[in-house]
Amino acid sequence: MAVHITYFVHGTTTDNEQGIATGWNPGKLSPLGLQQAEELKAIVTDMSFDAVFSSDLKRAVDFAAIVFPEHAVFSDERLREANYGDFNGKRSDQFKTDPTKYIHTSFPLGESYKDVEVRLQNFLESIKNNYDGKTVAIVAHQAPQLALEVLLNGKSWKQAIAEDWRNTDQFQPGWDYVLS
Repeated sequence: MAVHITYFVHGTTTDNEQGIATGWNPGKLSPLGLQQAEELKAIVTDMSFDAVFSSDLKRAVDFAAIVFPEHAVFSDERLREANYGDFNGKRSDQFKTDPTKYIHTSFPLGESYKDVEVRLQNFLESIKNNYDGKTVAIVAHQAPQLALEVLLNGKSWKQAIAEDWRNTDQFQPGWDYVLS
């Protein structure tokens, strides 16, 4: 059997609009982010999920609560954005020009993308054990989604980063993954 996962990225934050990388800071949805949540809520109305999970960071929790008002949303710290360490809350152009250098090397006083992969692998093992044959929704951030591309779609980290939809603004209302 398998777990069918639909992954949703949280809406725009006030930090995003200012070019700031929120990282492990809570973050706040901007008016645009709130609008995006309402729009996604209308899209997912006819979708059925056995469980909904979100990162425990405020922006993802708030977004998930708006999009899935009829579901209990399980917050999980393993779905957090990468810990940018010293760069949490700093301008993203200070350090995100070449994210591939943080695949194996941690952000200063933070973690690496491989660390995020380990967190996501642990999360996936737990949902496989508890939701096999079910459909789940996840609301989280960039690094966890890239980790899903690595873990479930067989991409290298360099490939996942290079092909990230954020590079071309090719947003879509959910990405589907299968955990076999």
